[in-house]
Amino acid sequence: MPGRPALLRRSNPVAGPGILALLLPPVLAAALAAAVAAPARPAAAASANTAATGAKVVAETTVAPRTIDLTVQSPAMGGQEKVRLLVPSGWSKDARRTWPTLWLLHGGVDDYTAWTRGTDVADLTAHSPVIVVMPEGGSCGNYSDWWNYGNGGPPEWETFHMKEVRTILQEDYRASGRSAIAGNSMGGLGAMLYAARFPGTFTAAASFSGYVDTLYGYKPGDDSIGWGPSFSCPGTDWRRVWGAPDAQAAIWHAHNPTDLAGRLAGVRLYVASGNGTAGSLGGLPFTDPVEAAADKVSHAFVDRLDALGIPVTTRFFDGQHSWPYWQRDLHDAYPMLMRALGIT
Repeated sequence: MPGRPALLRRSNPVAGPGILALLLPPVLAAALAAAVAAPARPAAAASANTAATGAKVVAETTVAPRTIDLTVQSPAMGGQEKVRLLVPSGWSKDARRTWPTLWLLHGGVDDYTAWTRGTDVADLTAHSPVIVVMPEGGSCGNYSDWWNYGNGGPPEWETFHMKEVRTILQEDYRASGRSAIAGNSMGGLGAMLYAARFPGTFTAAASFSGYVDTLYGYKPGDDSIGWGPSFSCPGTDWRRVWGAPDAQAAIWHAHNPTDLAGRLAGVRLYVASGNGTAGSLGGLPFTDPVEAAADKVSHAFVDRLDALGIPVTTRFFDGQHSWPYWQRDLHDAYPMLMRALGIT
């Protein structure tokens, strides 16, 4: 019934060209509400393990109760990037205990402030003993180290998150090694991608309107500018990310959650998407093509998990590519994410 997780109903959606290009959320213009930022203060000296990655926190800014923005000098990114933390009650950098982490990844053409700006995540997590980690992921970072025409080098989003930020959190911010991950749109890709590419790192992963089958509908030879994340990488050539789907096929398959689905065995999984029509939380008076596309790839991803015998909780509904639905998705997935972290 609507509003509750349901078993997957199999379908065979018709594949269409260029579907990945449709999965970009609109530019979000709302400003972060009402917090008066405290002056940034220099971070303490990095630990030996943190220093070994070459990354270090160069400033901390408290922007709201429990909310701390870190400025990280990152070799992987070739500059400074932000990470927002929501810390639990009783947290301090000098605490004798550690806390598990819940990573929340943002969508395309958005930033590390997205989840606190667009949802009530601060209230939702207020009584949970968990550190919420919301890193910058770039306008079209795709949570990957970019190919850059075979030259590699910055931006290396995967290395920044999975090596540099994780080390900083565990060494200097009292994060334990137990983590769960979730994200919306491009962040849904990132959640499943990181869970698959780093087995054992995340006990649970959730995708909300994520493009979790990056080769859905692709036809060999269609390497034109109309394919791939061409519209989600404004200002740069989309081929910088993974190359072209034919010429750099191995890179594309290595960054496609549907291809990597077998590596998600043992991870508690949640997948949600709307069908593009306005649902109970409102929306556009016509079918939202972005969410309709997300729905197709989400079904394809779940079909693959189902074929492999990997359990997944699904929620497919009338709804669109917008924050009211992602907030509801987060609330719905939250108990499972907490249980996976050992929090009751």
